[in-house]
Amino acid sequence: MKTDELKTFFSGRPTAEITKAILGKRLSYQSPQGLLSGIIVEAEAYLGQEDSTAHAFNGRRTPANEALYGEPGTIYIYTLRGQYMFDVAVQEKDNPQGILVRGLEPVDGVTLMAENRHGKTGSDISNGPGKLMQALGIQSKALNLTMVNAGPLSIDLDHGRQPKEIITSARVGVSKRGDWTEAPYRFYVAGNPYVSGMRKRDMDLDSHGWLN
Repeated sequence: MKTDELKTFFSGRPTAEITKAILGKRLSYQSPQGLLSGIIVEAEAYLGQEDSTAHAFNGRRTPANEALYGEPGTIYIYTLRGQYMFDVAVQEKDNPQGILVRGLEPVDGVTLMAENRHGKTGSDISNGPGKLMQALGIQSKALNLTMVNAGPLSIDLDHGRQPKEIITSARVGVSKRGDWTEAPYRFYVAGNPYVSGMRKRDMDLDSHGWLN
C-alpha cells in the first residue's frame, strides 16, 4: 500500500469510524523467527486533546507520546503495567488521536505465538492488548515512531473479514476522570473468542462472528 493510501485510510473521517473499519484487517509481524499474524477483532478509539482518558489530553506532548502527533499510520508503542501496547496514530499530523488494538485472532505462526505466551493456548494467546504483543514477540519500543507497512509490522488494509455485528461499549481500564471515562469508543466483533473478557456463553465458536 502506498503512503498516500495509508494516510487516506487513517484520516479524513471520525476516529470511531476508522476504529470500526480496522476490525477484520490482518495485522502481521515479520519476526526474526518467522511470520506471525492475526485478524484484529477488538480496538479502542482515543480522541486526543479533548479526550480526558487519552495520552494527549489537554495537548500533553512528551517524548513518550510523540508518535501520536505523527503522520496518520505512525506506530505508537507504549507500556502499561509492564506490558507493551500497540497503537496507531490517526488523523492529520499534530492532531494526536489514536487507535489501540486490543484483540487478535491468530492466523500465521500460532505455534510460535503460543511459545511466546509461555504455553498459553486458545483465546488466551491474544485476547488482550498486552497478550497480543507478547504473542507477536514484540517486547520493546524499537518500532515506535515508524510507519505501519514500512517495516516488519504491517496491516493489510486492502482486504479483510467482515464482522456479522460490531459491538460498541465503554473502553477498558481507562483513567477515571471526566465525562470520557464511560464514552462508547471500544469496538469489537460480536462473539469472537479473542475479544478480551468475552464470556464463554457469548462466544460464537462456529464462525467467530465473521460473515466471510
